[in-house]
Amino acid sequence: MSELFSVALFWSTIRLSTPLILAALGGMFSERAGVINIALEGMMLAGAFTAAAVTHAVGNPFVGLAAGMAAGALIAAIHAVACISYKADQVVTGTAINILMIGMPAFLSGAFFLSSGSTPQLPKEDLIPWTPIVIAFALVPIAWYVLYKTPFGLRLRSVGENPEAADAAGVSVARMKYAGVLLSGALAGIGGAYLSIGQSSLFTRNMTSGRGFIALAALIFGKWRPVQTLLACLLFGFTEAVSIQMQGVVKLPSGEDIPVQFIQMVPYLLTIIVLAGFIGSSRPPQALGIPYQKER
Repeated sequence: MSELFSVALFWSTIRLSTPLILAALGGMFSERAGVINIALEGMMLAGAFTAAAVTHAVGNPFVGLAAGMAAGALIAAIHAVACISYKADQVVTGTAINILMIGMPAFLSGAFFLSSGSTPQLPKEDLIPWTPIVIAFALVPIAWYVLYKTPFGLRLRSVGENPEAADAAGVSVARMKYAGVLLSGALAGIGGAYLSIGQSSLFTRNMTSGRGFIALAALIFGKWRPVQTLLACLLFGFTEAVSIQMQGVVKLPSGEDIPVQFIQMVPYLLTIIVLAGFIGSSRPPQALGIPYQKER
């Protein structure tokens, strides 16, 4: 068991938590503005594919990171237009985006690189393993300050809690909702970009593997607050890191290795347990998921 708890486990936890932190903080801005965002998975996939493709094309990972952020924001804009301007069901729209982004990157990869399974391998010098980590952890205090100490944060929270009162006070409800959703897409795009040009060196089909949904669970577990959300993401990252370390180390009483499929289930089981046990005690923004119709 001493092999499971080590410096390597600590750094593995940090690396595995980074995309969750970025996506969860993005989701926090969207949901604090009253827009449910289960499309984080699709936004991360958009960021991951775009970052890998652009980095391969231009040979600059920072340009790729910016492109991944822009791709996430673009997908978020689609979600925002459908949900805010056209009052579409936010859960249905988010699900549709997730389904679209499962197939779209594979289609584009096949068109551009003649391989629908993955993008070309990137050289080591075109990877940025540390920049997104710094961004993710620096964003936690920044997000806290913006949310609780600035007029923008006050307006964003008021729109998610009581849009009628915010509108009466002269706040543009639609504008604040758009700002929250676009911020969520940009941050989720960075999280996706980290997967393809930070943790890995290429984009592979469905490489997020449900991290967008785990980030959403961490956001709920953290009660839509930056610091608590960070801690929840670290918990999920730690669980995934332990499950990786357990492979080939922890054995059954008979001496055989535990099947790797059971070990890989651990982070997802924890997600289900957290949602089942804590979603009832977490109070979401009061206007979350409710389209706002301005009175004339």
